[in-house]
Amino acid sequence: MNDFYVLAQAETGEQAPPATQQTTGQEDPGTNGNGQSPAPSFFSSPILLIVMMIFVFYFVMMRPQKKKQQEHKNMLDSLKKNDRIRTIGGIIGTIVDVRDDEVVVKVDESNNTKMHFIRSAIGTVLTEENKDKSGS
Repeated sequence: MNDFYVLAQAETGEQAPPATQQTTGQEDPGTNGNGQSPAPSFFSSPILLIVMMIFVFYFVMMRPQKKKQQEHKNMLDSLKKNDRIRTIGGIIGTIVDVRDDEVVVKVDESNNTKMHFIRSAIGTVLTEENKDKSGS
């Protein structure tokens, strides 16, 4: 506004009063002491916050899930005869035959009972430490 006043006075030939700066000991809340505005905070940008949240979400939720799925797929691909397995339904047995998308499992030794399962129904391959946990 002072610039406008100076221009208006310059046309009329009058002298503009000198610009005075008030020093009350208090600084303008929008400045950092040098008369400059403070630099924006690193975390103040909403786009940056959204990107950071997506990054954290990926590493906390998505990545471990993909890793677990990959491990399960590798386990299903490595099934072989005489492996002791537990299905996702809780049935424990021994693999008798492995076909393309089907696994034949012997579930009862005394009656020679066999069941057919699709590969994705196999939950885990039981090892010695897993057998102790399952009670077999």
